[in-house]
Amino acid sequence: MTEPLEFTGERFTPECVREIWYEHVHRYVFAREFVGGLRVLDAACGEGYGSAMLAGRAASVVGVDISEEAIAHARGRYTADNLDFQAADVAALPFDDDAFDCVVSLETLEHLREQRALLSEFRRVLKPGGFLLISTPDKAVYTDRQQNDNAFHVAELYRGEFEDLLGAYFPAVRLWGHKLMFHSAIWALEDEPAGGAVLHQAHDDRVDAAARPAHDPVYLLAFCAADAATLPEPEAALWLFDDAAESVYEHYYHEIRKNMAAGEALAQREREIRRLETELEAARRSWWRRLTGRG
Repeated sequence: MTEPLEFTGERFTPECVREIWYEHVHRYVFAREFVGGLRVLDAACGEGYGSAMLAGRAASVVGVDISEEAIAHARGRYTADNLDFQAADVAALPFDDDAFDCVVSLETLEHLREQRALLSEFRRVLKPGGFLLISTPDKAVYTDRQQNDNAFHVAELYRGEFEDLLGAYFPAVRLWGHKLMFHSAIWALEDEPAGGAVLHQAHDDRVDAAARPAHDPVYLLAFCAADAATLPEPEAALWLFDDAAESVYEHYYHEIRKNMAAGEALAQREREIRRLETELEAARRSWWRRLTGRG
């Protein structure tokens, strides 16, 4: 069995848990809905888990990464007749023009300064009717608002910069948002009602209803193509994801229980301190009475 790659913070590994697992896996779960029967390039595939997921739907998948270690790991861990891994620089791809129907590149852009070379290569290796699915954190939220400091991100982009960069190489761009959120869910258990999702958001003085989240996304995903007619048409405007074990919530509940236990321990300690202080004060008074002969 292939040993897991060490998680250094630079590339995700499927052994990671909780929030980071939800974020990374959901992007590939979303991507695989649109690659059925296609020849796919997974650009900057890391340890290979996402390429393997895509291969379950695609005609073929080539995963490329600049790390020889990651590629060797991927070849040992993920095997399928329609799956291949190659060591390559995503800004100088070793493939012919028009080689792929789809390029998937998730959380790659912010790791490179050669972003224009990257987009140029993606456009070159895509067939005229092909499309790119690419994602990156929105600097305004990920870094400025949430104050993340990721040492492996060398060129984060604001949403406008991201759109301008994509538009320079792909005339058709359709933008999506991605964010881990905490929701209370209510859904039909029998007949599926017509219509889409309804999300309620509570404010201090009102409750708003909308068909999509009102929050700013942390991550931006974009479908890109040479022509709007070749862009994928998702069947839903909102895509939700979790795991059967509800691991992110189990962690949340564990932290709550731990905090409650810590709070009770502190309260018990405070009660014990007050008891000891009372006993000490009583002992002090008794000693003073004996010393002064008043007892």
